[in-house]
Amino acid sequence: MPRQLVALLIVVTLLMGTSLVVAQGQPSPKRINRAIEMLERGQPVYYTGGSGGYEQGLKLAQTPYDYINYDMEHGAFDVASLRAFMQGLVDGGPTPTGHRTPAVIVTLPILGLDEAGMRANYWVVQQVLATGVHGILLCHARVPEAARILVEASRYPFAPKVEGLGEGLRGAGSQSFAARIWGISGNEYLRRADPWPLNKEGELLLGVKIEDSHALANAERTTKVPGIAFAEWGPSDMAFWLLGPPGPNQTNAPAMQQARARVFQATRDARILFLNACNDKDVVEMIKEGVMICTGGYQVGRKFTSRP
Repeated sequence: MPRQLVALLIVVTLLMGTSLVVAQGQPSPKRINRAIEMLERGQPVYYTGGSGGYEQGLKLAQTPYDYINYDMEHGAFDVASLRAFMQGLVDGGPTPTGHRTPAVIVTLPILGLDEAGMRANYWVVQQVLATGVHGILLCHARVPEAARILVEASRYPFAPKVEGLGEGLRGAGSQSFAARIWGISGNEYLRRADPWPLNKEGELLLGVKIEDSHALANAERTTKVPGIAFAEWGPSDMAFWLLGPPGPNQTNAPAMQQARARVFQATRDARILFLNACNDKDVVEMIKEGVMICTGGYQVGRKFTSRP
């Protein structure tokens, strides 16, 4: 065999080997929703805050956090800015884990005060999901009926029937922009845009805030609504109802600790996840306790759980 041909074969072989190594070294996500993927591995997940439009999305595209909590409860209800934010995440991606974007969960300006109010405002859920976000957190979820409508408003009418839930309310056309953000076809979006773990293949995370005395009274029922994946106890708001104006060390007050314990136990009984504020000093103890969604402490927490 001529020397030139031998040399060429060696070069090709080396290049092929290099490309295989690079391909093997790249993350290969199994899911669209990074937070769900980590949770299915038994890993706690961590989130950071977000707001604004395209530029803010571009800046957060490489965040080390698993999901972004996009505030519409107290921020402006600006769906156009949220769409731009999602596009910024796509253009700034993929994430270091190989996902197209970090997951995005939105807190809504509507509150889960009662069934009638939630039903009248279910369109807010649909507008938000149509931007391509990956979940919703309902604030002041006082009654299970409000949580149920949140789930129904997040599903399509052809989604698998579940006892305790009515038909889904999302309509045709809602998948168009969202599918482009997820990087899949419209028909694939229709199949995968369903709450997890109610649907094992679903990519939406739905949660509730049990954050006032009225919601606390129904914690055990609200957390058992099919399709709700996580709950938190909202200590800042809970203190308003239980203790009054802000004061020192309110979180450690007996009434507050009793409220936290009740919500935590409700999530355990319902077999859903519990969200709690964490930091570098307490994240390990929180994880040992059973907290699976943390606001901070991700470097210490990931080291503790041997997460790559």
